[in-house]
Amino acid sequence: MTIHTPPTEHAEEIKDALRHNAEAELSVGANPDALTDQERERRSSLEELRKLGVDPFAQTSFDRTHLSFEAMALFDENAPDAHPTVSVAGRIMGIRRMGKASFIHIQDEYGKIQLYFKTNDLGERYDLLRFLDLGDIVGVSGFMFRTRTGEVTLHATSFEILAKAIRPLPVVKEETDPLTGETIRYAAFSDKELRYRQRYVDLIVNAEIRKTFRTRAKIISTIRRYFDSRGYLEVETPVLQPIYGGAYARPFVTHHNALNFDLFLRIADELYLKRLIVGGLAEGVYEIAKDFRNEGMDKNHSPEFTMAEIYVAYKDYEWMMTFTEEMLAEIAREVTGGSTQVSQPDTSVLNFTPPFRRLSMYDSIKQYAGVDVSEMNEDELRATAKQLEIRLEPSDGAGKIIDEIFSAKIEHHLIEPTFITDYPLSMSPLAKKHPTKPGLVERFELYVNGQELANAFSELNDPLDQRARFEEQSRLRSKGDEEAMVLDEDFLRAQEYGMPPMAGLGFGVDRLTMMMTGEESIRDVVLFPAMRPERAQ
Repeated sequence: MTIHTPPTEHAEEIKDALRHNAEAELSVGANPDALTDQERERRSSLEELRKLGVDPFAQTSFDRTHLSFEAMALFDENAPDAHPTVSVAGRIMGIRRMGKASFIHIQDEYGKIQLYFKTNDLGERYDLLRFLDLGDIVGVSGFMFRTRTGEVTLHATSFEILAKAIRPLPVVKEETDPLTGETIRYAAFSDKELRYRQRYVDLIVNAEIRKTFRTRAKIISTIRRYFDSRGYLEVETPVLQPIYGGAYARPFVTHHNALNFDLFLRIADELYLKRLIVGGLAEGVYEIAKDFRNEGMDKNHSPEFTMAEIYVAYKDYEWMMTFTEEMLAEIAREVTGGSTQVSQPDTSVLNFTPPFRRLSMYDSIKQYAGVDVSEMNEDELRATAKQLEIRLEPSDGAGKIIDEIFSAKIEHHLIEPTFITDYPLSMSPLAKKHPTKPGLVERFELYVNGQELANAFSELNDPLDQRARFEEQSRLRSKGDEEAMVLDEDFLRAQEYGMPPMAGLGFGVDRLTMMMTGEESIRDVVLFPAMRPERAQ
């Protein structure tokens, strides 16, 4: 499906639809003076129906027997019962009235089906069709047949009006390119901000966005099945936390009135999940949950996002790399129907076939930025960043400077799935030291399509070392680094009871969905993304 700007012959219709949408944004409640002409007409139709004893909102249910695709699949001209009886329901997306007969297309979750209404079959009830509009929801019973033009259709013998749409839908026109056969949509509802704000309208008129969110649901169910099938336990940890931790980020703050103290919305699930490993609840625990970070917004970042985190005792980051490769390959096969190669809108392909490329942090900087930072101190790193024209904050320590160099000069090169491994200790306060590489830790981040997808460690389980690293983070905070981690005494106490060695992994479900669907913005894979408040009505 390709979305184009409207051609000349449709421009005025599309402008009218967009103008109506702007007018609708300004409407206030049921004030008649604030309604558009179309809204007044629809409310008039509603009143006419009620005068005839038909309340479009009175039905509490409808006995639907088939979805649209199921009903059409039933029709078989060669079967003994060539005209099966069905009941379907959905939203009206097209009406073609022809006097004593009418054709209506309705849409349900899986697609559209054509309905045929005839006055000889419906009697006086046929006259109610003149009060129906695009967007109304109906339930229809009848039998399947094929029209003279070859379309499998439901011949209506009865119908119910289940809801009246008193606000009109945006006009959407579709044409088929005679040369390529591609469906081209001239979208009245293509304004990105309106689509995010009014996702319910977006879902009604744009079939491809419904596909995106069904794919997202499939991804999450595959992640859960992958973890469950290996015996790992799904758990829930607090969203409101007295001390936030587990990531470099600024939190959202809220206040608990009854207890009269501030709480933080979690920025990660890590420290609570590790507590559960300490407690022996299971040797592998995971959570798929919302996290919140009070940071900038762009196409890859949202203040509210979905994270999956898993921790497995007695494993290390090498094991977790293999685990991650296999998981992503399985998700890709589920999304594509069997392939580990996922096509992107620009015709490129992301290949999730294991094994993925592996490259150390220092080697990646040397390869793509042309500098060796492995032996540099903080002053030398700062001078190098300046030469590379990378802006730094005065509070940035050595780890943050290396991270800024990597973000500016390396990330965008990493298109195919690549594990960046063996990070400097100063960048990784929760990771275990590398046994053979001084100054480094056993950590990897997975990069795909130029952005970070996953972060993983061999988890630090030495409570004295962990305390020292938290104290170093406190020093960075005192210098002005608002994203440095906070010392968590209760987590340290849990470690002091003995925490087994383990591997931990966290990855963003939203970004993974972007990669698996080809969407370019995180707001395209979040049903109701954070937006500025609408202007006062």
